[in-house]
Amino acid sequence: MIAEFDPERLAAYLRNELPSLKGAMRLQRIGGGQSNPTFFVTFEQGPELVLRKQPTGDLLKSAHAVDREYRIMCALQTTDVPVPNALFFCDDRDVIGTPFYVMERLQGRVLSNYALPEIAPAERRSYLLALAETLAKLHAVNWKNVGLSDYGRPGNFFARQITRWTGQWEASKMAENDDINQLIEWLPAHIPAGDETTIAHGDYRMGNVMFHPTQPRIIAVLDWELSTLGHPLADAAYSSLPWLTEPDVFEGIRGMDLEKLCLPSQQEYLEAYRACSGRSASAEPFHHAFSLFRFAVILEGITARARAGNAAGENAQAVGQLSSRFARYAAEIIASH
Repeated sequence: MIAEFDPERLAAYLRNELPSLKGAMRLQRIGGGQSNPTFFVTFEQGPELVLRKQPTGDLLKSAHAVDREYRIMCALQTTDVPVPNALFFCDDRDVIGTPFYVMERLQGRVLSNYALPEIAPAERRSYLLALAETLAKLHAVNWKNVGLSDYGRPGNFFARQITRWTGQWEASKMAENDDINQLIEWLPAHIPAGDETTIAHGDYRMGNVMFHPTQPRIIAVLDWELSTLGHPLADAAYSSLPWLTEPDVFEGIRGMDLEKLCLPSQQEYLEAYRACSGRSASAEPFHHAFSLFRFAVILEGITARARAGNAAGENAQAVGQLSSRFARYAAEIIASH
């Protein structure tokens, strides 16, 4: 047995779906993330694959929707947004116990640390600007034309999201948190004027894109679990959170000498996104506080799943305990505004 399912049953199913697959199958669990369990799938003959599945156990409503991941990647195949080639979706729980989908494996680099220690200093800026440019490409996609009119509710995004994540907090909190309570009160009263709807990735950051093996060019945007129709500045702010967090919090770069490291400032990154997208508005303190609040709630949910014994990552308990740090960052922002 691999984890919670029988690999032989999976191998038989895959060979039936993809006749080019021959010989024995090898599975390799990848990533230390807390989202949908992901595996490299390799046969003696045939294409290299990646499988993404739901975690087992009781899940929060709408969480871990692998069917939505599969759908949006299929919808984006013909756009300027680089995505893996999604091959098929399986909702038959008899195969591995949960729904899953399979996509082709790409060869590239995932660089999760915004400090980019593995990249030559002279090239680092171009990698982060590529992150901003690719996000602008996503937000430029006409979601109606690619068949995603019912992928979410257009308009009023922040009000609905604040309500949603407040509810998630109440469903998963391990203890009361004064910072979270303050945010729940402050955020609805400070939503900026103006509204816009685009495809929103929901977890857009360095760790969820794949770069070309040698170039500062993104060849795939990954992990679409939290995607929906939403406000583009939610994605923009979220993707810039490492400028607000210390290195011990998901490899943040707050406090580092950005000029010495040849890294752009948060303002420069957000300005690059704004310029590429053609928008006049840019992310404000509200957007950053909202993104930090949302992530704090997500991390609290990871703790809850760890307590229940069905977390996706082995380090779920430690990761979940960072929830209060993100809530504190957000509280600091609203205190200064």
